[in-house]
Amino acid sequence: MAHHTPRFSFKVLTINTHKGFTTFNRRFILPELRDAIRTVSADIVCLQEVMGAHEAHSVRFEHWPETSHYEFLADTVWEDFAYGRNAVYPEGHHGNAVLSRFPIIHYDNRDISVEGHEKRGMLHCQMTVPDSNLRVHVICVHLGLREEHRQAQLAMLCKLVNELPEGEPVVVAGDFNDWRQKASHMLKKEASLDEVFTRAWGRPARTFPAGFPLLRLDRIYVKHASVSAPATLNLRQWRHLSDHAPLAVEIHV
Repeated sequence: MAHHTPRFSFKVLTINTHKGFTTFNRRFILPELRDAIRTVSADIVCLQEVMGAHEAHSVRFEHWPETSHYEFLADTVWEDFAYGRNAVYPEGHHGNAVLSRFPIIHYDNRDISVEGHEKRGMLHCQMTVPDSNLRVHVICVHLGLREEHRQAQLAMLCKLVNELPEGEPVVVAGDFNDWRQKASHMLKKEASLDEVFTRAWGRPARTFPAGFPLLRLDRIYVKHASVSAPATLNLRQWRHLSDHAPLAVEIHV
């Protein structure tokens, strides 16, 4: 990789929002989650399992927002957002979303579901960086629970990354469900993607369950970018907000 002086830095946060509920769906905590996300001061937020709509919940739960959850979370802080609807059911739908302080000039939600199984997607957003003609690609993913499904989905991710214009920075973040630690080797070998915690500490961060993280399920990968200060936000205030600990990192392009 050619070394150049980074021209621009931005902070990325990724979190599985568990559809806005505490573990076991005991309580609706989206307003608290919004407050917590704001404290991180991230420029780009990648969300998995975010609600687009739910007719029954909107009647049942106090404080249920009138807008979609991703619009509610973006509020006045992130001016642009994109949503990729993955799972659709009679009363509503959920999927992945990206909130951004920078203009999203194009987005595309790729269906990476395995036939006859749970719906999964990867949301590819192209952003322009302020005061430059640089384009950054952010891909928010949520992979399947079964190993053979993940292998097929990782192959689709590699194909997408390899089709992007050479030299443009790429960030891939989300819930990989990769408890057997197989994804990073394949993504590095096939698509030159580096996992930011592995680059810093030698292995991905423990993120699940958030109260006592054991499994390394959530990841942030980069290509054509350098990183600093990768952090797991398993702070006390996050523990009841999601069953996954959020990850954040500073990215330099």
